[in-house]
Amino acid sequence: MPQTTKVETWVQKVKELCQPENIVICSGTPEEYDQMWELLIESGAARRLNNTKRPNSYIVRSDPDDVARVESRTFVCSHEEEDAGPNNNWMSPKDMKATLTPLFSGCMRGRTMYVIPFSMGPIGSPIAHIGVQITDSPYVVASMHIMTRMGRAVLDAIGSGDFVPCLHSVGKPLCKGEADASWPCNPNQLYVAHFPEERQIFSFGSGYGGNALLGKKCFALRIASTMAREGGWLAEHMLILKITNPEGIVRYIAGAFPSACGKTNLAMLVPTIPNWQVETVGDDICWMQFGDDGRLYGINPEAGFFGVAPGTSMQSNPNAMLTLRKNCIFTNVAETDEGDVWWEGMTEKPPAHLIDWRGEDWTPDSANTAAHPNARFTVSARQCPTMAEEWEDRSGVPISAILFGGRRATVVPLVNESANWIQGVFFGSIVSSEKTAAAAGNIGKLRRDPMAMLPFCGYNMADYWQHWINLAKNATTKLPSIYYVNWFRKDENGDFLWPGFGENSRVLKWIFDRCEGNAEVIKTPIGNVPSPDGIDFSGLKLSSSQIEHLLKVEIDGWLKEIPSIKAYYKEYHDRLPKELSKELEELKSRLEDAKQSTL
Repeated sequence: MPQTTKVETWVQKVKELCQPENIVICSGTPEEYDQMWELLIESGAARRLNNTKRPNSYIVRSDPDDVARVESRTFVCSHEEEDAGPNNNWMSPKDMKATLTPLFSGCMRGRTMYVIPFSMGPIGSPIAHIGVQITDSPYVVASMHIMTRMGRAVLDAIGSGDFVPCLHSVGKPLCKGEADASWPCNPNQLYVAHFPEERQIFSFGSGYGGNALLGKKCFALRIASTMAREGGWLAEHMLILKITNPEGIVRYIAGAFPSACGKTNLAMLVPTIPNWQVETVGDDICWMQFGDDGRLYGINPEAGFFGVAPGTSMQSNPNAMLTLRKNCIFTNVAETDEGDVWWEGMTEKPPAHLIDWRGEDWTPDSANTAAHPNARFTVSARQCPTMAEEWEDRSGVPISAILFGGRRATVVPLVNESANWIQGVFFGSIVSSEKTAAAAGNIGKLRRDPMAMLPFCGYNMADYWQHWINLAKNATTKLPSIYYVNWFRKDENGDFLWPGFGENSRVLKWIFDRCEGNAEVIKTPIGNVPSPDGIDFSGLKLSSSQIEHLLKVEIDGWLKEIPSIKAYYKEYHDRLPKELSKELEELKSRLEDAKQSTL
């Protein structure tokens, strides 16, 4: 008699708890994908788009109360509260399970329980890891078809080995004869719970995005970051791009940017400088491990893009728009009278009439937006015209440089290079954006998002910084150079100084040349900045004073920011790495010396 595998044991346990009507072990076949859409269309959640305009694509409308990640209902359930840190909501594993068990009990009555074996990263890669998600949502099954490698091949790869269990339910059992909602959910009982010591994820009440696609932020960042700390690698909220110079030399760059900082646009960049090429390896998540040669190698653990639609256009990101020509899922966008999709920013002029994300008539005179601000597209990465051929290389790609960037109108220059790895970690730890009129709080007030990981780090952020610092102690060869970039510097009139988008390739070229040892720098209190002619500004309508402003190190501005950095660090008490405290004090000393020398 064959031995029962860990997957089979877990599936049986969940079946007894959730009490589904039937069970489907997902195969990952195109036929299965099509079947999910038939179910979603029948329920009223989805519509098939015009096949001549957007072949094999669907539009989905969620419940208005289930439209985004809900950070306030996302928990890290470590045994000790201090291990979760001030960057996470915490509940003890015992209390969380006492809360969730009654909710999950019988939650799949009247529904099908789908078992999704999935791999984050190419199947068989030494950098990849495997999970099994159980869900009662056909939308999740269809989305996981695109976002992960899933199905029978992954189940075979697991065998009797370990995996990350991911349990999800929309939280709406069906009584016999009861009509189902088009988008079942239970937002009043929403929980997204991570158990880092047990490497488990439980999600209840939402069917949307990162709350429900548990391979994404839940596994690939919160759980994987804890796995990476234990294993001596990195799980990061980073893009990976490939850049090739006119001589055919290739470098790979990873970059971490908070939301609204142009991360996806950079990953799919169309360079404006002649004979340089940028290709995409990943747009959102990067797992990096040391290779046999001692260098850091990165993979994109995802198989698709789950991007924000509003603001995406042929002007802002033509490669994303070309990726969306077919085989897509569009969630909470607007629908045109011709059976296509539309969202704010997609075209300069909106259509005269649309069906909005709520399913209601919309015209340009309507008070509300046609698409939800967090409307999403889901599409296979293989469709992106700029995907590098090695994006699925099991060994990963060697990372030469790491970028950190926020949205700063002042203080932070266009680019500066850290003098060493520890200083780079320091700059990553203080990444911030200035609040705008659209954000709660005082305009200009800084919102810290270290390494763009604040919502996604699965443990205490201070311990996370220490893990980054420890990598330098264990590295056998040179680690990637670290850069701090800022596309959003403004002039005294409040206008952006830097044109951004494809022109960012000029900054990438300087970073590339630094990796090659070919670009000159000026040493400053905040590290190295380009010399006045270090970046090619030719063809841009920038005056010499504007260029100077872009690259200027604002001594007074940095000195004024020191107290806010100290206050932020105090939140982490005695767990803050001493190396970061030292970097802060040394930065203050250098800035004061620089100010004194100008007097």
